[in-house]
Amino acid sequence: MLATRISFMNELARLAECVGADIELVRHGIGSDPRIGTHFLYAGTGYGGSCFPKDVKALVRTGQEFGIDLRVLTAVEAVNDIQKRVLVDKVLARFAENLQGRSFALWGLAFKPDTDDMRDAPSRVIVHELLRLGATIRAYDPVAMDEARRVFGDLPGLSFASHPAEALQDADALLIATEWREFKSPDFEQIRALLKQPLIFDGRNLFDPVLVRSLGIEYHGVGRGEGVRQTRTDSVAGRA
Repeated sequence: MLATRISFMNELARLAECVGADIELVRHGIGSDPRIGTHFLYAGTGYGGSCFPKDVKALVRTGQEFGIDLRVLTAVEAVNDIQKRVLVDKVLARFAENLQGRSFALWGLAFKPDTDDMRDAPSRVIVHELLRLGATIRAYDPVAMDEARRVFGDLPGLSFASHPAEALQDADALLIATEWREFKSPDFEQIRALLKQPLIFDGRNLFDPVLVRSLGIEYHGVGRGEGVRQTRTDSVAGRA
């Protein structure tokens, strides 16, 4: 059910971008119904970890063994696979699908904050796809650096930073893949100064688009309609 809620919101986020709505406002509206609540209603780069992917796949497989096509769960998995590419697709759209010679800062490697778990983490898809397209990446995570080095090995084009600011140095854009608390209130002036161009792809909708753009930074979130004001009023509790 939790995986389903996440994929449902990611589907709505895709629609929100097309119609000019803000998925955060949609989320607050849906979550205000006490029968639904706000937990696990966050759009982003998809779910990962050891439980959600494994359990959804296991239920689908069990259904197949008994000749039952579990269409909702099959869709949950399919939507999540697509969503793990959402930042890559936004980067390609912004840079006209030419990433040769581009360098990107990546904040967040674990599939969720407060863990070093990278099993089925969206960051793995982001890293492999951007490298395949010719870009280089400098990544930072508060906890998962050692695990990331183990997972990725000596992957050409991927390096690791010891501090968030180090990852930003001379990068073409900042990508955020994990909603670590320390990423929620960054030094935006420092981001502007260190990036080649002030450009953020926020895969976890950590920031208010109006605020960030008012600081002269180009901002791309997930399902955040252009020109729609939104201020975050809640915590990150309940995220996957």
